[in-house]
Amino acid sequence: MRLAHRVRLDPTPAQQEYFRRACGVARFAYNWALAEWQRQYAAGAKPSEAALRKQLNALKDTRFPWMREVTKNAPQQAVKNLGRAYANFFEDLAKQRRGELPWKRVRVPTFKKKGRHDSFRADNGPDKHHPDAVRTDGKRARLPIVGWVAMREEVRFAGRILSTTISRAADGWYASFAIEVEYQSDPRSDDTVIGVDLGITALATLSDGSKVVAPKPLRRNLQKLKRLSRSLTRKQRGSRNRAKAKTKLARLHRRIADIRADVLHKLTTSLTRYRTIVIEDLNVAGMLASRTLARAIAAVGFFEFRRQLQYKAAMASSTVVVAGRWFPSSKLCSTCCVKNEFLTLSERTWTCVSCGTSHDRDVNAACNLARYAESSPASACGAEGAGREENFAVKPAA
Repeated sequence: MRLAHRVRLDPTPAQQEYFRRACGVARFAYNWALAEWQRQYAAGAKPSEAALRKQLNALKDTRFPWMREVTKNAPQQAVKNLGRAYANFFEDLAKQRRGELPWKRVRVPTFKKKGRHDSFRADNGPDKHHPDAVRTDGKRARLPIVGWVAMREEVRFAGRILSTTISRAADGWYASFAIEVEYQSDPRSDDTVIGVDLGITALATLSDGSKVVAPKPLRRNLQKLKRLSRSLTRKQRGSRNRAKAKTKLARLHRRIADIRADVLHKLTTSLTRYRTIVIEDLNVAGMLASRTLARAIAAVGFFEFRRQLQYKAAMASSTVVVAGRWFPSSKLCSTCCVKNEFLTLSERTWTCVSCGTSHDRDVNAACNLARYAESSPASACGAEGAGREENFAVKPAA
């Protein structure tokens, strides 16, 4: 199994300068390969990333000798990334033609801009002369050419390091280590089921009645974000004050993202103690079309929650069950299974007209999701007449 650990680095000024140059080389190689790909395709040829890498290696000594100052992995991996980007593009294009993907989700590779997503990659690879080009020793890591770099913490996984990606966020440098470990999940003997209803006020409401409050870091820092953005626009382009203002704004964006990621990681990790976790197949793209709720929904991170939960559940021998998009989890009474057809989104509490039970909307939805996993799709509470039958398929985690 391959696992990744992202660690904050403490490089010296000379090492930071090397990182900037390596990122620049990787960005130049990517943009050069993209332009060459477009030129060859317009001429009627069929370009490939392997041919472009050979072409770039032939031009290094004559046209781009400064590429030799950084690790050879930086430009090579950049061209490989372009090949992967085009493979994803053609795959999405085929899905769109089959009607499986909306057109707006199909994106052709574009040129990279300096200062955005700066990164480069170094790996050990099959090179017999440099089997340990990337390795760690406590709170330091050894990288090609630059040597030992201090880290804020030790790598938590023990195994063979396949590669590391050096990236920059605001004024901080990070190393993401891809490690091959021997992992075997422990068998689960319990049979506990938990339903999880995601929301905005409460990030997650569980079927046992507990709620996880959404931190809302973007809302708390929105005024400061606007103030720093206005300050940045007033600075003269190319000046030192503009660079300082840009760094301050990037730091705030990084802090907001870190708070959101921290809450999601803690929540998804705690949920894997259950044998079966039931969530809804939310139409996040459709929810983001709302002018009043788009910012709040985007700040919660529904897609990231599902992504983390699925890979962590597989590691913990748990199962993620995804209820169909048309399953009326909020409108069903979790006591008598009678559907409230007139329930609106603004009603957070309601009383069942059949059994008289008073429900909290979110808790009731979570209880119905838990029951969804215990019943078959055909006999699930509210399955009849709730929507299209094919949307009730249970999808276990990969």
